[in-house]
Amino acid sequence: MTNPKKYLALDSVDTIVAPLAESLNAEFIEGGWKGLSRYPKEYPVIFRSMTQRKTVEACKKQGRPYIYIDTGYIGNMQKRKDWHRIVPNGMQHSSINWEMPKDRFEWISGSKPYLRFPGWKKNGRAILVVTPSEKPCKFYGISRDQWLKDTLDTLKQHTDRPIIIRDKVNRRDRVGSGSIYHQLDEDQIFAVVTYNSIAATEAIGYGVPCFTLAPNAADYFCEKDLTKIETPKYEDYDKVRRWQNWLGYCQYLPKEMRDGVAMKHIERYNLS
Repeated sequence: MTNPKKYLALDSVDTIVAPLAESLNAEFIEGGWKGLSRYPKEYPVIFRSMTQRKTVEACKKQGRPYIYIDTGYIGNMQKRKDWHRIVPNGMQHSSINWEMPKDRFEWISGSKPYLRFPGWKKNGRAILVVTPSEKPCKFYGISRDQWLKDTLDTLKQHTDRPIIIRDKVNRRDRVGSGSIYHQLDEDQIFAVVTYNSIAATEAIGYGVPCFTLAPNAADYFCEKDLTKIETPKYEDYDKVRRWQNWLGYCQYLPKEMRDGVAMKHIERYNLS
């Protein structure tokens, strides 16, 4: 994304949008997505949260570029979310750059060795189904209950393995012993099935194959056909590590948004 003369931003009280908006000298506009029509379509808009479905629709209709901010892919297994993904014109990154430096991933994983791909774990016993939360359901226009029913019906036709359902709970219950990493080990998970949760990225990086049914940052490594649940994808070890290097450049700390590091890398490596 080339640097235009002007950026716009939504929600002046959002403490995660604010650092990037400040770095780009963006103008916070009134009226939410409805206010975009008052500005030239060449002005990109910065916003956060999957509740902004109408903003995304307005941008697509107007042909307006946008910068979407949300939870980062890795390294947030503590009570406070430190890492945030910054995605030009999308909800999750999709265009993998296999030649990214490894420095950022090494930095992020330095105190979190469980993030480093250990190779594929092929001796699991159970299937873990991670259900979509309310926000993606509303964004993509799906029903959580119907998705779960359809998913379980298909899985039960093609595997005799036990199936465990994981719903999204409060953040304090998703860290420590409640983290997906802990569950992958505790329940000896053979494969993860999800709609497009960050759980896919976490599982792949932990060596557990994944099946996803909507676009996500782990797409390249995920099987889409649930009838193949007993034969998941096991991509090359080196590719997974290179993908993790790329992920390291797809997410940033608020400080890096404010001081310009985030946009410098996004533009230099054309991250999307």
